[in-house]
Amino acid sequence: MLTLDAVRIEQDGFHLSAEFTLEPGAIAAVLGPSGAGKSTLINAIAGFVPLAGGAIAWQGRDIGSLPPAERPLSILFQDHNLLPHLTVFQNVALGLKPSLRLTASETARVAGALDRVGLSGLHDRKPARLSGGQISRAGLARVLLRQKPLILLDEPFSALGPALKHDMLDLVADIAGQSGASVMMITHDPQDARRLCPQTLLVAEGSVSAPRDTAALLADPPAALRAYLG
Repeated sequence: MLTLDAVRIEQDGFHLSAEFTLEPGAIAAVLGPSGAGKSTLINAIAGFVPLAGGAIAWQGRDIGSLPPAERPLSILFQDHNLLPHLTVFQNVALGLKPSLRLTASETARVAGALDRVGLSGLHDRKPARLSGGQISRAGLARVLLRQKPLILLDEPFSALGPALKHDMLDLVADIAGQSGASVMMITHDPQDARRLCPQTLLVAEGSVSAPRDTAALLADPPAALRAYLG
């Protein structure tokens, strides 16, 4: 369970407050106008943005003082965090062991994660030789390999076409369902939220709402969300 208790984020005149709980196994969209603070919220949970006040806890344990690498989560950005000079296999293996000195069993785990996301046979390719969908799958393979209980997604599929994006969303749902991980996904597309996320957090006007039923929220959006969606 992820809990944000009276969290305040302040950056160069920007202010955002958040107080909510995300239950274990929940999958929630993060929606809101551009510039409202969606990525800032995700980055604060991940440990890349400091808090001006409040606390972030996972399963009742305060994680606000932990460095990003020690927090119980994986985060996937729009660029998928792939290093261009490494192969697909090496990029994914970084999630397991940054030294890339793998045992036989660890090598098998990396290969299994790549196979799971449909990248068998592409282990030796570098990111420049991958399609957009293959890059997305490589990022998800690393998330799968890390086996963290919280997955944060910062629009990693925004550049994909509708059909391929749907495939990626379904793969996220499959991974989360099998692992029991909680998911928070930033998106600008309400259709993405409907497809993947039973719950939605609205980020608008300096605050983050508690999770709400996605279908109900989109059927009767508050003024800030209505203005954004058009």
